[in-house]
Amino acid sequence: MKMSQKTLALGAALCFFAGYSPADESAVNPQVVKVMNEVSEDRIKAIIEKLVSFGTRNTMSNAEDAARGVGAARQWIFDQFKSYSPRLEVRFDKFRVKKQGQRIFKDVDLYDVIAVLPGKTMPETQVWISGHYDSLNLGARPAGGAAPGPGGDAATGGGAAAAPQLTPADYEKNAELPAPGACDDGSGTAAVMELARVMSQYDFDKTIVFAAFAGEEQGLVGSQLEAEKAHKENAVIEAVLNNDIIGTEVSGTGRTGNSTVNLYSDETMDSPSQELSRYVREIGERYIPAMRVNTVFMGDRLGRGGDHTPFQWEGYAAVRFSTPNEIYANQHHATDTLENMSVPYTARVARMNAVVAASLALSPKAPLVFRAAGQGGGRNGAGGAAGGGTNAGAAPVAAGRGADGAAAPAAGGRRPTPLITRGRSQYDAQLQWRPAGPDASIKGYVVVVRPTTAPYWEQQIYVGKATEYLMKDVSIDDLKFGIKALGMNGGESLVTPYLYPPRVKAPIELVQ
Repeated sequence: MKMSQKTLALGAALCFFAGYSPADESAVNPQVVKVMNEVSEDRIKAIIEKLVSFGTRNTMSNAEDAARGVGAARQWIFDQFKSYSPRLEVRFDKFRVKKQGQRIFKDVDLYDVIAVLPGKTMPETQVWISGHYDSLNLGARPAGGAAPGPGGDAATGGGAAAAPQLTPADYEKNAELPAPGACDDGSGTAAVMELARVMSQYDFDKTIVFAAFAGEEQGLVGSQLEAEKAHKENAVIEAVLNNDIIGTEVSGTGRTGNSTVNLYSDETMDSPSQELSRYVREIGERYIPAMRVNTVFMGDRLGRGGDHTPFQWEGYAAVRFSTPNEIYANQHHATDTLENMSVPYTARVARMNAVVAASLALSPKAPLVFRAAGQGGGRNGAGGAAGGGTNAGAAPVAAGRGADGAAAPAAGGRRPTPLITRGRSQYDAQLQWRPAGPDASIKGYVVVVRPTTAPYWEQQIYVGKATEYLMKDVSIDDLKFGIKALGMNGGESLVTPYLYPPRVKAPIELVQ
């Protein structure tokens, strides 16, 4: 079978790109390795044991008991954060939540526990590591109700399998039931706390935020309020690494595996969250080759959700780490105990979080690839200098969103266009960009390329400290392109993809 000239040219171009990146551009950072190696399995186990000892951490439980319930648990988490390092800025974010729906059966004070490690050179840019410390016991299912299963997830109250239909009175009665929550989500909280202990001993360029959310089991309440607060305060959050149910390696069917972690993002191709998931996969597997990151381009498990979702609602890049081997029978029940989970697996996922968060916090900001409003550009995206662009998230950043959010309409209703053109010949790929942060911290840039049907960037071209690059005889209509920055310390930024905003339907006037 004969191949078309266009196909041959495309294949030749990709072959030319392959392996073009120098070996040292994918080197490991010794500080990141130190952080990874200091994560302690024993400490993670001790944290989970203590969380379980509170009997329940239900957000709606008695908060006045000094030894049992959500109040005692959150104070202990706060005190632990404070003990790790004087450099950690620890606080309660308190929200007075009004009685509403089934699960919030009374007005309640909700406390997120936040520990902030300020960055040294780019403190305005934040990387979050999170989990939820609250737990839940749904109790016995009502007569005639559906069998317990994954549909009982806190985010939705329902899913592929119907959850027990509980009344507000049922939730009130269940609020004080034993809810050890060792895996859901003692495992995620323990990972966050252990990483706060380890990482607070080091300096990072960007600010790292360690968050233990409450109210997840009432419908992502704590994380939603926190994400809305960040948006309102114009916080620039580059990434949210959420951890929920990272403590089992044997599923309810007996399937076993401790060398894979599921990573959920969303279903929008080249979204900020998908780009973050690609970064997690590349960096995580580089530092921990024995651990595979299974990127799942879905918002979460079918019909369910987690604390990364509210940050996505606000335009931030956010992903969820979760085990591929869940035990549904233990979730939201008294059997979610330390004996029914795997601490070694939790430690492995915690180390994955550590290398990704540390790498991001030591890396430059993602380059800017969008034209500034009013800069011009023709039908084919020609025109405009690289120095005047803004990336896909320039407008959202001003509104408090992350650095890679979706582009906003330009002034006068014109859409911003990416700094990618067909060049002077109209048959090449001309890419332009500019730095988003301190130029002195950048060693160079890497152009990344992949077919439109490929999930991951397949080719990398190190182009040095340039702000444009020309690919001869490569059509911008056949491939996906992106750009990332390399720091002087070898750190890699997130990739900023070249994306055109979707075409907007315009009304057509007819002569009457």
